[in-house]
Amino acid sequence: MKYVKFSAAAWLSCLALGLSLRVEAQSPIPVQFGGLINDYSPSTVKGGPWEMHGQWTMSIDERAGTADFSADMTMSGYGKTSTGAVDPTQGGVSAHTHHIKLTNEAVTWNTAGCPSFSPSTYGGFQFTGTVSLLTGNGSNAAFETSPPSSVLQVCVSGGEGNDSVPFSNITLTFQEGSPAIVHFGPQPIHGVVRTWNERWEFLQLMSTHP
Repeated sequence: MKYVKFSAAAWLSCLALGLSLRVEAQSPIPVQFGGLINDYSPSTVKGGPWEMHGQWTMSIDERAGTADFSADMTMSGYGKTSTGAVDPTQGGVSAHTHHIKLTNEAVTWNTAGCPSFSPSTYGGFQFTGTVSLLTGNGSNAAFETSPPSSVLQVCVSGGEGNDSVPFSNITLTFQEGSPAIVHFGPQPIHGVVRTWNERWEFLQLMSTHP
């Protein structure tokens, strides 16, 4: 019987590979998403209408079925004419920032109860929870409780078919009774999905199509 002699370096390489595979099996890389927010608030909220722009990121633990979400936004209002009408040419009034976070929320693999689109979107997923952070210019937002109590629904959906973008749309909707509604409004805040990592096939399989 012949024996193959391995050098110390070879043994260490094999051990490192084994540990790496074990860690990968135990802790799969989360599904990462990212995109932009661009929308307007209703004119009926205090100081509105507000122009909203920002970016967001999302991390989904496919094993636990939970999501972490973070959005960073700027908001600014419009000036008004002498008659009190909104003047879109006078932008940048009362400009400020918001940071919004949801942490460890259970994911539902459908979009039942989510806002609709025209043309329609398909598949997708959603999660809803009490925000873990909601700031105004870095501090707890003046309209929010401490700790925060606003409940936010996040929905992601997309196109259908071989030539489609499977995840294209995102909406953020503060639920009835949330303090944040007085500033953002009760309507969906719309955004776009720009990126996701290579593990998106898992979500495409989990997401349902009507």
